[in-house]
Amino acid sequence: MSLPELTSLLVRAEALLSRLESVLPRRLEAPDWGAAVAFRYRQRRSGPVLEPVRHLAAMSLQALREVDAQKERLRRNTAQFVAGQPANNVLLTGARGTGKSSLIKACLAEFAAQGLRLIEVDKADLTDLPDIVELVAERPERFIIYCDDLSFEEGEAGYKALKSILDGTVAQASDNLLIYATSNRRHLLPEQARDNLSVRYTDDGELHPGEAIEEKISLSERFGLWISFYPFSQNEYLAIVGQWLGHFGLSPAAIAAARPEALVWALERGSRSGRVAQQFARDFAARHGTEAFTPAAPEALAPAARAVPDGLDHV
Repeated sequence: MSLPELTSLLVRAEALLSRLESVLPRRLEAPDWGAAVAFRYRQRRSGPVLEPVRHLAAMSLQALREVDAQKERLRRNTAQFVAGQPANNVLLTGARGTGKSSLIKACLAEFAAQGLRLIEVDKADLTDLPDIVELVAERPERFIIYCDDLSFEEGEAGYKALKSILDGTVAQASDNLLIYATSNRRHLLPEQARDNLSVRYTDDGELHPGEAIEEKISLSERFGLWISFYPFSQNEYLAIVGQWLGHFGLSPAAIAAARPEALVWALERGSRSGRVAQQFARDFAARHGTEAFTPAAPEALAPAARAVPDGLDHV
C-alpha cells in the first residue's frame, strides 16, 4: 500500500470513529459545582448533563406558614444530613398545591451556605440515578436528589432504579446523598382490584397480603421519613388569600370584600390550597388595580399548607 493510499485510509477511519462517537452514549460529566446550588439532570442530543439552575425560586422556611409540624420534621432531617449525621430519605405526600415542593426548596435555601446542593431528576430519567450517585460520591457537598410529583405506572423502568438506590442494591448511595420526593399519593404505584385476589386469610383471622400488594407498597416503605399534607379548611384558605392580596397591595377593606369571590373561585377549581389562593389573588388584584403594589421580599411568597398534629403523618 502506497503512502497516499495509507493516508486516505487513516482519514476515512478517523471520520468513521468521529461519527461513531457522536451516536454512542456519553458519560455524565461533572458541571461547574460553583455555578449554582441547584442543578437539573437533562438528556441532550450530546449526552446527559447537569444544568445549573441560575434563577432559583427564593423562599424561606419562615415564610411557610401553618406547616409547623411538617417544617420541623423536614428541617431536622436536613440539618442532621448536612451535619454528617444519620438522616433519612423523605417522601412528602398529600393534597396538591399544599406546599410540598416549597418546603424542599426552602430547606435548600436554609442550608445552601452549609454545603447543601439539590439535583432535580425527572421520573423518566431515574434509570440514570446510579450515574449521578457515582458522580457526586466523592464530592464534599451534601446532595439531595429531588423528584417532584412522583408516581409510576406498571412496568416503568425508573421504579426499579429508584427502589434499588433507596435500599436493596449492592452499590448503595453514598453518605452525602439523600432522595426527597413529592407525590399526591402515598403508594407510588397504582393499585388494582385484582391485586387483592392473592390475599390470604388464616383460620385465626390473620391477613397475609399477596405479592402484588407487597410489591406496590415496598417502594414507599423504603423512604425512612413520611411527611403528609392535607387540604385547607375554609378559614385557612381565606387566610392565605388575604396574605397574598396584602402582598399585591390591596387594603384590608378590599381583602375583606374579596372573600366571597375567593370562595367561589375555590369551588370552581374544586380545591382549597395555597396554589389556588395565589392564583385567585393574582386575578383579583389585577382586576381591581394595584397601583400601590410594592413587591414583597421573595421569601414572603411561599404557599402555605395545613399543619398536621404530631403522630398523624403515618395514619
